Amino acid sequence: MTEVADPTTRGEVFPLDRTCPFAPPPAYEKLREAGPVQRVGLPDGSEAWAITRLEEVRQMLTDPRFSSNRFNPGFPVLTKEGRPQRRRFTASLINMDPPEHGAARREVVGEFTVKRMKALQPRIQQIVDEHIDAILAGPKPADLVSALSLPVPSLVICEQLGVPYADHDFFQSRSSTLLNREVTQQARMQSVEELQGYLDELVSAKEADPTDDLLGRQVLKQREEHGEADHDSLVSLAFLLLLAGHETTANMISLGTVALLENPDQLEIVKNDPGKTLDAVEELLRYFTIAEFATARVATEDVEIGGQLIREGEGVLGLSYSGNRDEAAFENADELDLERGARHHVAFGFGPHQCLGQNLARMELQIVFDTLFRRIPDLKLAAPVDQLPFKHDSSIFGLYCLPVTW
Repeated sequence: MTEVADPTTRGEVFPLDRTCPFAPPPAYEKLREAGPVQRVGLPDGSEAWAITRLEEVRQMLTDPRFSSNRFNPGFPVLTKEGRPQRRRFTASLINMDPPEHGAARREVVGEFTVKRMKALQPRIQQIVDEHIDAILAGPKPADLVSALSLPVPSLVICEQLGVPYADHDFFQSRSSTLLNREVTQQARMQSVEELQGYLDELVSAKEADPTDDLLGRQVLKQREEHGEADHDSLVSLAFLLLLAGHETTANMISLGTVALLENPDQLEIVKNDPGKTLDAVEELLRYFTIAEFATARVATEDVEIGGQLIREGEGVLGLSYSGNRDEAAFENADELDLERGARHHVAFGFGPHQCLGQNLARMELQIVFDTLFRRIPDLKLAAPVDQLPFKHDSSIFGLYCLPVTW
C-alpha cells in the first residue's frame, strides 16, 4: 500500500481544478514535461502515480497487472473522506477484473453494437426534434441543460434500459449527489443506496414480467444460458448504465455547444458539411475529456511504465485529459480542430474497460449538434462564458445550466 508522504514533498494534490473550462489544469503540462510517470498527492494524504502521456496511459489501460477494483486498499481515492464502504450491489463492470469482467461484458455488449444503435437513430432524432420544438415555442433565454442536454440522453437511456422516465427527477438528483466530490460520504452513500434500492425493485419487476428492453432481455438471456437471472449483477449493471448513460452525454452536449458557439469558424465546418460532424464529435470528446478519472487503477504486481517502477498495491491515475493534450500524440493539442480526425484519444478510456456505450454517445451527439444548429442557426450564449456555472465540484465535468437565446 502506498505510504503517506510529507505533504510538502509530494507535489500536486489531485484532483486539480480546471482554471479554464477549455483547458486542463496548468500543472498537467509541467507534469508531462517532467516525465510520463510522476508522484502526486491525494486528498486523504496518501500518494499515487500520475501517468501523464498518451502512449503510457494506453499502455497502462491494456496491462492486466492494473486492477479496476475500487475496493482494493491501494486504489486511489479522490475525496478527503477516504475509501467508500462496500454495499450490497458493488460488483459492476467498472469494478471488475479479468476473467469476471470479460464474461460480464460479453453478456451485454450485444446491446451496444453499431447495428443496434442505428436502429435507435429514428427514435433519438424524434426525441431531439421534440425538445427543440419545445425550446422554440418557449421563452428566451432558455436553459439548454434542462431543455435539451439532460432530458435527451436521459430519455434515450431510460427507454433503452426500461426505466420509467417519469422518475427522472429522482435518479438525476441522486446521480448529481454521488458524483459531487464535495458532499459528505454519508450523503453520497445515501444517494447510492436510494438509487440502488429503486433499481432493485425495478429489476424484480423485470424478473416477474420481462419487457422488451435491455433489462428484460438480459433477464431472459441469463435464464436461457444460466438457468436463472443474476439479480444483483443486473441491479449493478442498471446502476452503471443509467448513471453513465445520461450524465456523460448530457455534459458533452452542453460543453460542445459552448465550444462551438465560442469558435464560430469551427461551427461553420459542421454547418456547411454535416458529414464532418462525427469528426467534430471525436475532437470535442478529446478536447474536454470530461470523465478523466475513470482511468484510475491499482497495480496488482510490480510493473514498469515509462521507465518508472510501480510497485504492487500502488495507485495509478491514468490522466486521460493530460494524455489527450499530449503534443507528442496530437499536433497543436490545445487547439480545437474539428477536422483533426484523430480517434486515438482516450476520452472513452482504452482497452478492456473502454466505454460500453460509446457508439450510443457518438450517435446522440451527432444528432443533437446537427439538429440544433440546423434548426436554430442563430443560437448564441445568453451569458458570458466566465459567468457560466461549470461543474468544478463533480467527477464528471460539465455545466449546471446553459442560458442561450436566438
